[in-house]
Amino acid sequence: MSTTRPWHCLTATEALEQLQSSETGLSGAEAAARLSRDGPNELPRADGVSPWQILAEQFKNLLIVILLIAVALSALLGEVLESIVIAVIVLFAIGLGFLQEYRAERAMEALRRMAAPQAKVLRDGREQLLPARELVPGDVILLGAGDRVPADARLLEAVNLRANEAALTGESVPVSKDSAALDAPELGLGDRINLVYSGTDIGYGRGRGLVVATGLGTEFGRVTGLLAGVAQQRTPLQQNLDKVGRVLAIAAGSVVVLIAGLGVLRGEPLLEMVIFGVALAVAVVPEALPAVVTISLAIGVQRMVKRHALVRRLPTVETLGSTSVICSDKTGTLTRDEMTLRALWADGAMATLSGSGYAPEGALTLPEASPSEQQAQRGLIERLLRAAALCSDAHLEREDGGWRLYGDPTEGALVVAAAKIGLDKAALEREAPRRDEIPFSAERKRMTTLHRAETDPQMVAYAKGAAEVILASCDRLQTADGIRALDAAAREQIEQAARALAQQALRVLAVAYKPEVKGKDDAEHDLIFLGLAGMIDPPRAEAKAAIADCARAGIRPIMITGDHPETARAIAAELGILKGGRVVVGRELDAMSQAALEAAIEDIDVYARVSPEHKLRVVTAWQTRARVCAMTGDGVNDAPALKKADIGVAMGRTGTDVSREAADMTLTDDNFASIVGAVEEGRGIFSNIKKYLMYLLSSNIGEIGLIAVATLAGLPLPLSAVQILYVNLATDGLPALALAFDPPEKDLMQRPPRDPRTGIFTRPVIFLMLVGGVWSTIVNVSLFVHQLNGSAALGLDAEQALARAMTMTFVSLVLIEFFKAYNFRSDRDSVLQRPFANKWLNLAIAWELTLLLAIVYVPPLSTAFGTYAIGPQDWLLVLLGAVSIVPVLELAKWLIRRTASTQRTLVAG
Repeated sequence: MSTTRPWHCLTATEALEQLQSSETGLSGAEAAARLSRDGPNELPRADGVSPWQILAEQFKNLLIVILLIAVALSALLGEVLESIVIAVIVLFAIGLGFLQEYRAERAMEALRRMAAPQAKVLRDGREQLLPARELVPGDVILLGAGDRVPADARLLEAVNLRANEAALTGESVPVSKDSAALDAPELGLGDRINLVYSGTDIGYGRGRGLVVATGLGTEFGRVTGLLAGVAQQRTPLQQNLDKVGRVLAIAAGSVVVLIAGLGVLRGEPLLEMVIFGVALAVAVVPEALPAVVTISLAIGVQRMVKRHALVRRLPTVETLGSTSVICSDKTGTLTRDEMTLRALWADGAMATLSGSGYAPEGALTLPEASPSEQQAQRGLIERLLRAAALCSDAHLEREDGGWRLYGDPTEGALVVAAAKIGLDKAALEREAPRRDEIPFSAERKRMTTLHRAETDPQMVAYAKGAAEVILASCDRLQTADGIRALDAAAREQIEQAARALAQQALRVLAVAYKPEVKGKDDAEHDLIFLGLAGMIDPPRAEAKAAIADCARAGIRPIMITGDHPETARAIAAELGILKGGRVVVGRELDAMSQAALEAAIEDIDVYARVSPEHKLRVVTAWQTRARVCAMTGDGVNDAPALKKADIGVAMGRTGTDVSREAADMTLTDDNFASIVGAVEEGRGIFSNIKKYLMYLLSSNIGEIGLIAVATLAGLPLPLSAVQILYVNLATDGLPALALAFDPPEKDLMQRPPRDPRTGIFTRPVIFLMLVGGVWSTIVNVSLFVHQLNGSAALGLDAEQALARAMTMTFVSLVLIEFFKAYNFRSDRDSVLQRPFANKWLNLAIAWELTLLLAIVYVPPLSTAFGTYAIGPQDWLLVLLGAVSIVPVLELAKWLIRRTASTQRTLVAG
């Protein structure tokens, strides 16, 4: 069904005509025909990815492929232990990747579960209860409090109808609905008050609606389409590791060809040189890299669970460390999603009430005045809140150690405010039970209740509602000195106070009463004005501190909400998000091209009255500027942007299943502040992975350099194939894994976000690796040559002399790499700063030293590894050469720090 004018612009009669329906609904036959034509009112299942397909995806990782080849080569070489170790590591990485991604595409199913299972519909002129999937455009549905709306519908009747649309639009309070046609065709979802939407809830009242869209045609369905069309982004870590894998594959192949070729040219046996070249190639490949990455991420995940953050995909943790922009929803994320009364006006004085949320804890602050005047003012405030609480249907309950509100959030704010000053609603109702009421309606914008105590024959009416409506019904004003006439000057004063509260983005209600009421007929005129109440969904206290932390870490927080722009502006300013930037509404975004948005994106702090498409556009605009963008949210409307963002963060308590399934991470306490902890963990994880790669590749450079120089110089090979493989295990093993547990550097959260385009191998990192590798080559080649030339003086034959020289070179190489493990705990700071802070590294080095001694001196092992029992003087010489790496790397770090300082000075100048 199509219409040239939006549904909200059509009258009820025009909408019925457009869909060829009537007030009594469709006939059963017509409904069946439309169901056959338009299809069922349900969201289609996405084409699922089978477990076998997910498993196959794991083998597309180049590093995994290289390691599988290494398993086969090690087995061919007879290195069974090496092949088993590599195979176990590979299987562990594949299994974990499979488990991570198995649930990644379940957001569609979550959307299906949120659809209403049944609906009350008029068919053949009578009310029927039918499966919601059988609804068709043209059906007339009946709605009441507590119902889930089964399809998008144009309201034909609305009696005190209010809908909870936060999950779809982000509106923090229930929306009052009306059946009248609207004029503006470009209204956003939250302003189309004559429409109700599939998947939202009816909070109050009753109504009838004409179904105008079902299934994918609903606003809910459009979110599904957006979600299905969003591709999963590869994380910076995955991109960097792919690059590392490609480089190492080329390096491994080159090593095999170079070493084998040079050996053959020198007359060495071809098979022996191929075996040796393959062993060296296996050493080049960091088979522990997947394990180190996995363990680093898993440790971060465990730490984040303690900080109330649950991660679905391990690379998410690292991505947070690269985050430079956080696009955050307002309601329930930056705010408490609990309306709170902030200000009260009575008799010309403005009072404030502290506390936030539904906990009845807070203090009343009155204007400066004499004690007697303040006492009188407090009496007026108590009278105002007593009236407001009695004229409310909401009530507060203590549950599970906290407070839960039942009823309308706006009324809840009044009830909680009364409780804060000692007025219990249940006690008030016992003193003055409600005898009658005139309920709230969108047309009247007010509610009136009538009360009478058992011992009092007189009835009292209490009224609350829009300030202009209540004020127009009053002719007197309650003051500290009694009741006086409400003249023009007093009315102007009240109107000014209401405007002042509204300018603070507070929702303003007026409260009045009338004594000696006979009944409902005379309960809403000639009232006595009591005062004004201003309320707001307050910011989380911890969110403000978290945003300040983000600012120090160089992260840009952005607010994106479906709420009113003035409310968004006030909350953003209070939290510190709005700092001279623009506030842009959805209509303005519609008028901007994507190129215009990308040009203006840096100047916009707040987006209000936005749709899911707008959120996607904003996230995309940031990503086109090469910024790593995180998106937080809790509603259905957030799901597409959560999936599109580099990292999506959902709310665990108030969030919908859809948002949680689409997101990479869920905050179990719905606390924006938990994101700061996640960022710190992410930065620490990337830092530890970088430490490992620096350590490993610098060690590999030293190994390859040693073999290459010896080969080119015509020297005997300084290491055997089995010794090379053991050095590889010793460095790739426990010391490397221990770096995954390295504590974070102290200034980690004072650094700007890492540019994901720079990758792991920055100039300082490459410089450090080369310095460490080249110096290791120099020391070990010199030691090998020295020992070959000096062995004759010891009376050793050529075979013994070579074994002794190879053993000393082997031990020196291992010790140098152990010293490197400590040095590469930072690419900037001195090794002398907390040198032994990593207890796991200390234990790993101690264990590897024990194994090294066993390989040199225990006969079965020394025979297998071809080592020679060197003496104390030999150990002293080896140790002096190995420890020389420390001052060399310290000098390199000093040069890096000096260069960075010079560059900062030039930039500042």
